[in-house]
Amino acid sequence: MEKTLGLEIIEVVEQAAIASARLMGKGLKNEADGVAVEAMRNRMNNINMRGRIVIGEGERDDAPMLFIGEEVGVCTRPDAAEFCRLEELVEVDIAVDPCEGTNLVAEGRNGSMAVLAIAEKGGLFHAPDLYMQKLAAPPQAKGKVDLDYSATKNLQIIAECLDRAVSDLVVIVMERTRHNALIEEIRSTGARVKLISDGDISAALSAGISGTGVHALMGIGAAPEGVISAAALRCLGAHFQGRLIYDPDVVKTGLLSGTKADIKAKLLDMGISEPDKVYDASELASGNNLIFAACGITDGDFIKGVRFFGGGVRTETMVVSSQSKTVRFVDTVHMSDLEKHALLQLK
Repeated sequence: MEKTLGLEIIEVVEQAAIASARLMGKGLKNEADGVAVEAMRNRMNNINMRGRIVIGEGERDDAPMLFIGEEVGVCTRPDAAEFCRLEELVEVDIAVDPCEGTNLVAEGRNGSMAVLAIAEKGGLFHAPDLYMQKLAAPPQAKGKVDLDYSATKNLQIIAECLDRAVSDLVVIVMERTRHNALIEEIRSTGARVKLISDGDISAALSAGISGTGVHALMGIGAAPEGVISAAALRCLGAHFQGRLIYDPDVVKTGLLSGTKADIKAKLLDMGISEPDKVYDASELASGNNLIFAACGITDGDFIKGVRFFGGGVRTETMVVSSQSKTVRFVDTVHMSDLEKHALLQLK
């Protein structure tokens, strides 16, 4: 799957990132998301595959989206027999966030990316569009920290695994009212808190990559993004756990309709028999062949954003594969006008 789709997937996230970056800092949140969605959809529909979107976006807040259940790829077309190379047909499940951190793009802030995760059919958890309590940590702490432990205990474990003091640790938490007690507890241990407004896929990755200066992600974010994070961190050998949060009184956003009991009943109807289960990365992203790709829209902790210059565009993409056990950083110059010497603009 990696050999067949690897370059294609890079181009999918690159095109989404470029489209969204053109609206960076213009205050156009949904528009930045919408152009990323369309760019991602258009590029995927030119890949020789039969893909199914299992994690989309936008249901809670009416943002543009690739719909859950939507089929993408050349081999889904009515005239597929004419164009699809059946001997090379790949059937895959896809989780996407074409513009992770739409507010970040609209406000010109760091940390936004175009991301997707891909696995063989059935290899990604079909997370409902709810919320998820998350814990991401470095590879050294994999299997040692636990979502059921207190933040204090988990930080002590991470510090021991990294052979450093708790006061040396940095924890990313989304700046939300629901996290006030968590932030207070983290600070009481001596660890430092890095608050973010959006973009917890990027935050989870930062916790799993050495050298970012981030050592954990804690708190509650969107569940679909949790599956994408799980796929990435599983490929990286880092720690990720998630638990669905379906109580409106806990998330405090006003975006969940119905009572806790109503939503729990819907989860049971969906076949989620243990709504309070703690899932690890191998359960949220169970595929044997996983690929995660992220292209920076704005600059982040470990990846640069889109840069425009006379004659072209430059992007940076991270691609992680469970199949080849590789992490690749792909630096691409997209040349639109050779007369303006795009290649000489690398510096």
